[in-house]
Amino acid sequence: MAQKEQAEQNQKSIATNREAYHNYFILETFEAGIQLTGTEVKSARAGRVNLKDGYVMVRDGQAWLHSVHISPYSHGNRQNHDPDRDRRLLMHKRELIRLQSKIQEKGLTLVPTKFYFKGNLIKCEIGLAKGKKLYDKRETEAKKTQEREARAAMKNRMRDE
Repeated sequence: MAQKEQAEQNQKSIATNREAYHNYFILETFEAGIQLTGTEVKSARAGRVNLKDGYVMVRDGQAWLHSVHISPYSHGNRQNHDPDRDRRLLMHKRELIRLQSKIQEKGLTLVPTKFYFKGNLIKCEIGLAKGKKLYDKRETEAKKTQEREARAAMKNRMRDE
C-alpha cells in the first residue's frame, strides 16, 4: 500500500487531455512508454505538450501516437524535432494484440489522456474510449453543475453554523 502511494507521488504530470474526458467515455486506461528525441524530452520537461487532438493507432504490431504537438525546444538548433511527428508507443506485444482486437471488434478508439514523469521516464496514459453522443455530454455537464452547487450549499451551510 505504501509503495503505491509513493509511486503516485513520484509521478509528475506534464499534460492532461481534458477534452478526451469530455468527448469520450474512458473505459480502460493503459500505461505506455514513448520513444522521444532529446529535444522532445527537454520540451516536455518544460510542459510544452498538447494532447488535445491526439489519437493512437495500432499497425504492424506497434502503437503510434498521432497529432500530439510537442513544441520545438527553445534552445535547440538544427537538430530540433518536428513538433507534429508520429511517435512510437512502447507496450508489451500481448497488450497491443488485446487493444487491437478490442478496437476492431467494438468500434472503440484509443486516445492519450495524460503525459507524466515516472521517475526519470516519460510515460503516456492511453485510454480505451467510446464516443459520447451530444445528450451524454449534456447529461455529464448537468451532473457536474449539480455536484458543484451541492458542494457550494454545504460550504455555505457550514459557514452559517
